[in-house]
Amino acid sequence: MAKGHAVRATGGAAVKLAKIDPATNGGLDKEQGEAALAPLAAEIGELQELLFAAREQSVLVVLQGVDASGKDGTVRAVLHDVNPAGSRVVSFKAPTPHELAHDFLWRIHQQAPEFGYLVVFNRSHYEDVLVPRVRGSIDEAVWRERYEAINAFERLLARNGTLLLKAYLHISEEEQEERLRAREADVTKAWKLKAGDWLDRRSWQAFRAAYDDALTATATAEAPWHVVPADRKWFRNLAVAEALVDLLRPHKDRWLETLRRRGEAELIEIQKLRGGA
Repeated sequence: MAKGHAVRATGGAAVKLAKIDPATNGGLDKEQGEAALAPLAAEIGELQELLFAAREQSVLVVLQGVDASGKDGTVRAVLHDVNPAGSRVVSFKAPTPHELAHDFLWRIHQQAPEFGYLVVFNRSHYEDVLVPRVRGSIDEAVWRERYEAINAFERLLARNGTLLLKAYLHISEEEQEERLRAREADVTKAWKLKAGDWLDRRSWQAFRAAYDDALTATATAEAPWHVVPADRKWFRNLAVAEALVDLLRPHKDRWLETLRRRGEAELIEIQKLRGGA
């Protein structure tokens, strides 16, 4: 377990989603969970401001999950205090013919965060070892080889100063159906639906197996996975916020020291300018 409420996987042990309760509440009720989220979201905003000002590192948050697992909702709840000037959200849809003419990480690498920025991938390069596998459009040898490429890519990012948070939003089959039907019943949310959502539900166990394999193969010390029980939306938000604060907080003193030194240097230049006036 991580210090928070997500299950942290760093490699060495197989991830079995069936053994993780997606409806757990961590011993909290909704009111307690929402109260705990508020200061964490504020702290994330403060830490992101320091990240942006120091511009020595970057942050990549990878959100994965089946349809209706709450990726958009997580972004809104956890990052509502983050300055849009230093952040962006990237959603990866089905590859275009142009993108398919390149290696599968080509379009992903172009969206990797530059120093100072926090970027969220709402779906990511992991789609390329999940959907094609389940639908049978690529051979097993191909998707297994892609695990190695993903690990190398994330290792490159980490060694170049990118802090990675990978979160799998873990909901139950029953909760997904309830959310999809709720969207059908609300005309203002029905636009989110597509026939493929219901088609993919027929392959629930196949997607579960694909996620088990992908999480196991790509959980590393530099880029661990956080399995976030997500049947309760408030608990999901709290768990992701905790994991993000745990990732960023250890770097706060470094960023503050960088800004202190930079500030002192600028003050010296200002004093020189005034002295020569």
